[in-house]
Amino acid sequence: MSRFFAFLSFSLFCLLLGLTAAPFAMAQTAPASPAQAGQAAPPPEKVTELLKLLDDPDIRKWIQSRSSTAATSSEVSKEATLEVEDIEAKARSRFKALGAAIPKVPSEIAAAASRVRQQASESGFAPAFILLLGIVAVGAGAEWLFRKRVQKAKFESAILTHAYAEFGPLLVFTAVAALMFLALEWPPLVRVVILYALLAMIGYRIALALCRLSMDVGGTSQFHYTRLRIFGAILAFAIAIWAMCRPLGVDPDVRTIITYAFSIVLLAVCIETVWHRPLDRSGNPPTRATNILASLYLVGLWMLWCVNFPGLFWLGIYALALPKVLAATDRLTRAFALTHWNEENSDTPRMVLLVRGIRAIVILIAVGWIALLWNYNPNVIAKESPLLQTIITGLFKSVIILLLADLAWQLAKTAIDRKLTPGEDEAALTPDEQARRARMRTLLPIFRNGLAVVVLCVAVMTILAEMGVQIGPLIAGAGIFGVAIGFGSQTLVKDIVSGIFYLMDDAFRVGEWIESGSYNGVVESFSLRSIRLRHHRGAVFTVPFGSLGAIRNGSRDWTVDKFRVRVPFKTDMTKVAKIAKDIGKQLLEDPELGPHIIKTLKLKGVEQIGEFGIEISFGFTARPTGEQTAIRRRAYTMITQAFAENDISFAQPTFQVGGEGEKEGAAAAAMYKRQVDLAAEQAAAGGEAKT
Repeated sequence: MSRFFAFLSFSLFCLLLGLTAAPFAMAQTAPASPAQAGQAAPPPEKVTELLKLLDDPDIRKWIQSRSSTAATSSEVSKEATLEVEDIEAKARSRFKALGAAIPKVPSEIAAAASRVRQQASESGFAPAFILLLGIVAVGAGAEWLFRKRVQKAKFESAILTHAYAEFGPLLVFTAVAALMFLALEWPPLVRVVILYALLAMIGYRIALALCRLSMDVGGTSQFHYTRLRIFGAILAFAIAIWAMCRPLGVDPDVRTIITYAFSIVLLAVCIETVWHRPLDRSGNPPTRATNILASLYLVGLWMLWCVNFPGLFWLGIYALALPKVLAATDRLTRAFALTHWNEENSDTPRMVLLVRGIRAIVILIAVGWIALLWNYNPNVIAKESPLLQTIITGLFKSVIILLLADLAWQLAKTAIDRKLTPGEDEAALTPDEQARRARMRTLLPIFRNGLAVVVLCVAVMTILAEMGVQIGPLIAGAGIFGVAIGFGSQTLVKDIVSGIFYLMDDAFRVGEWIESGSYNGVVESFSLRSIRLRHHRGAVFTVPFGSLGAIRNGSRDWTVDKFRVRVPFKTDMTKVAKIAKDIGKQLLEDPELGPHIIKTLKLKGVEQIGEFGIEISFGFTARPTGEQTAIRRRAYTMITQAFAENDISFAQPTFQVGGEGEKEGAAAAAMYKRQVDLAAEQAAAGGEAKT
């Protein structure tokens, strides 16, 4: 019924076109009415005058041009009308022929089978079905022996083992069946039946083997594999029957009816698969609206196939199947390469070249199939429309250009990303080599962004040129536009140029701590015009290169950290030095902080003598990894504990009040209070003045 409605809709459409153009054609070919034929003849004087006018050369030329124009328009309208009418007539006759061929299907199949049996018996052969079973049985026996003898064969690669287990027996079966088929001189009709049956069987088994390999790498579920087996078996059988019908002498209309019957069965399998899909990755079942839309999409594809639009039909198939085929191909290729080459990382240039190359081959095969279905011939298209020929040729070439651009970009991106990833053995490298690698990780992101822009622009310009667009004015306009931007964006140019010179001078690298004016932090990343600094409290500064100015880099080579403490005048400096030395040894032995220390903690000496005690300084030299703060904090803690254990106190401001009476003591205390208040007032006044 679906086929009936499809052809009926198409026939009605053609009929409406014919009815729309019919009145125009009738108006062009309508004879003169009786009223017009019965009019009275003009007077003789007017006839004489008319003959004189006809003798005039200008009048004759004008009449000839008018008659040729009218004839041309009449022929064009007649051809257009006849073309629409022919389409409607062909569609109507085709529909009637298919309807009349339905009752003849059983008789045609029986007649073809009878011809095959008769030819086989006349040539001394058994029926074709028995012969086919014999070939299959012998091939299956050879396959069983092969499996039994080499069932323990294993390879270093798991994917190779699976591929060998799938395709090894299939190759044996194919070889044995081919030898048996080629060894005998078959009758013509028997040869056709056995040939197409074997080809369909071998093609079906190849598809199943690929599906099982896809299941091994997680590309196909058991649900989809079961449906694919059913769909593949029906499709293989349908193709074999379709190929047999023509050499067996089956009526073409009956052949078409058989093909439509198989297509309806395949459509039913697809719709059943849509409505019984398993849960998605989120664990939710497909919605009813999604199933309805998917079913309507499949029905639309089937109708495109029925009305003989193979190009649009295969484009719809590609929209559904090509992404999944490409994903399965990528998984199989990666699994094979990882196990065959024993590589732990899948993002190597060789891996990218293999995966993207096979993906490009699959896409080119799909595009080539579409071109074959559309009977693409540049010479024929050029005769009809040179512009159309240029556009179509450009589209086909654009696919190749995009694939090459994608391959080049993926290779370059993979190589750059591998350089940006720190290696496990980087800690054992020399400082110069570490600095060189850090500088490369700083410059490569800019180079990667610039390369992406170049590849994209070259691909777009090449595609436009292949499609007939004059890219010369575009390039000239882009140059003028760039000059205008350069004059109008001096600050932007300043930022970009400053950034280039900062990078050339190796002023900073990604991961280093820098300070510029009121900005400080770790360099997270940078673009062409600005740098991103991450403050230790989490804030992010985005500073243009032109505003950086002088830079203080605290992450180069080494860093010295000093701090002071105040002890009483009577403190034994020899004892303090010994304590500092012991603390320095403990810091070096610390598994977390020790690797970051270049010169351990030691006492530097007395820095100054104050009013309340002696100021002594400690210092150490560490690697610029940001751990010097943790080392200093640990040193503070250990010094405090060691001083307490050795009866060493920290100096505190003290005042001694002396005198014989209470009045003198009170006076001295009041004087000290006034001095303290005066010092506080002076400090406050000084702070306000600075503010």
